Amino acid sequence: MKRREFIGLIGGAATWPFAASAQHAAPVIGFLNPQSPEAVAEPMRGLRQGLKDTGLVEGENLMIDYRWADNQTDRLAALAVDLARRGAALIIATGGAQSALAAKAATTHIPIIFNVADDPVRLGLVASLAKPGGNLTGVAILVAELTAKRLELLHVMVASASVWGCYPILPTLPPRLR
Repeated sequence: MKRREFIGLIGGAATWPFAASAQHAAPVIGFLNPQSPEAVAEPMRGLRQGLKDTGLVEGENLMIDYRWADNQTDRLAALAVDLARRGAALIIATGGAQSALAAKAATTHIPIIFNVADDPVRLGLVASLAKPGGNLTGVAILVAELTAKRLELLHVMVASASVWGCYPILPTLPPRLR
């Protein structure tokens, strides 16, 4: 599946026919997370609000099939396979790379949306950032890469300073940034 087709499929989710009849059941989104529902209550409110803003309301014209690993990451693979077997139209794999990798291993045809803090290319989730290929797309925060850049920018901004407030900054920077 090409990236544009995949994005079109996801974008088209907002226009799925949602007639309330036996012939047209509401689409099912699979949701995979390594934590418990209580641990991510606030982000879940945000997800539901975002869906509602596009006209998708859980329980009315959309079903969400949740799978929580309750901090037992070894369960993620089986939970992802279960979502794929149940025929989810889309899988949202949140909570890091382990969820995304479990979902990727479970299916090659169901679209998967992930969020990770690392490079998705290095993790093996996508072929490249420009052309991810496959059935995965998502958000990568690139924490490690951005942290180094932030430190570099901080060093440039305060190159002549050795103390910031009451905390020494420059002595704690790695030698290559001093």
